[in-house]
Amino acid sequence: MATKVRMKTPIVDMAGDEMARVIWDRVKDKLLEPYVSLKTAYYDLGLKKRDETDDQITIQAAEAIKKYAVGVKCATITPNAARVREYNLKRQWKSPNATIRAMLDGTVFREPILLKNVQPAVRFWKKPIIIGRHAYGDVYKNTERCIEGPCKAELVFTTKDGREIRKTIQEFEGPGIVQAVHNLDGSIKSFARTCFSYALDRKVPLWFATKDTISKTYDGYFKEAFEKIFLEEGFKEQFEKAGLEYFYTLIDDAVARVVRSEGGFLWACKNYDGDVMSDFVGSAYGSLGLLKSVLVSPTGCFEYEAAHGTVQKHYYRHLNGEETSTNSTAIIFAWAGALRKRGELDDIPELVEFAVKLEKAARHTIEVDGIMTGDLARISEPPASKVATTEEFIDSVASRLNDSCKASA
Repeated sequence: MATKVRMKTPIVDMAGDEMARVIWDRVKDKLLEPYVSLKTAYYDLGLKKRDETDDQITIQAAEAIKKYAVGVKCATITPNAARVREYNLKRQWKSPNATIRAMLDGTVFREPILLKNVQPAVRFWKKPIIIGRHAYGDVYKNTERCIEGPCKAELVFTTKDGREIRKTIQEFEGPGIVQAVHNLDGSIKSFARTCFSYALDRKVPLWFATKDTISKTYDGYFKEAFEKIFLEEGFKEQFEKAGLEYFYTLIDDAVARVVRSEGGFLWACKNYDGDVMSDFVGSAYGSLGLLKSVLVSPTGCFEYEAAHGTVQKHYYRHLNGEETSTNSTAIIFAWAGALRKRGELDDIPELVEFAVKLEKAARHTIEVDGIMTGDLARISEPPASKVATTEEFIDSVASRLNDSCKASA
């Protein structure tokens, strides 16, 4: 690759927090900018900037993804009370991921990166399990309150003509807590359609699980929406033609089945279930540093990210001048995914080719050279040839990438 690959349309580049941000900058500097003339719409979603802008920068980033169709996001802090004190914030700002997902009304698909020398903790798993997570509502847009003393908590529905419908939640005799969650018909149906389409595209069976035996109305609504769309919008015929199965079960039964399966399917989950199960699946396949994530909206927008967090403990060591061994693989694959999709949408085969080379360079470093960070070295078989620091691993990938690009120039 004698000259840099040129882009036509920007990718929305969303910087984040802590160690993930340190890695983000190094990946761009060493793995992307030497080979691609990056064209980005940049938004700093670091906690301080979100606080300065009253979180308007998050909304602006989401609008930019709607405009440009492709974004890539670094991990960000969702502040609790301790973070408010640490960063001297105005308030506990909402999760940027939740804000962006709600604005795009998309579904998050998370998939482990399988490596030859990193075996899953669940010995039955041979193929990847993809988690399809609904990205709107539930506890992520809840209303909740602490109850200080005796009272009656109610759900009150006020119609347009002013008529009130009341349902008692609990007659409190003393202190307690109460929470209300909601979802939208359109978002649930978009979730179902996106999961059916994604399963067909990836040629894998689709599992869907809720707890409709207990939550007969809320979870039952999800189950019925999936069944209706599957039967009435042509997905049943498409699945049969492709030799694929759509399978519904209860969430607890799904968990039991998952650990006894060989993998190789898409598991659709409600928002909270998907949040928990994606971390379970990612960790069980080896490391959260090996978990890819893409948000797919019904309007054709894509947001790529690494599924792990900001790696707070490593960041504090980094600030103290200590070496860290933080896995950057998922961040590398997030950028590769965004560049590939940008190349596909803009018909730039050279950009797609570079994205493939970038992923292969990261795989080669771990699988062939045996160079990996500490989280993988602990479970690698055969053992790692080198336990690399954060910087050393990225440099090793850069070396393999440079060789690959020179060979094809």
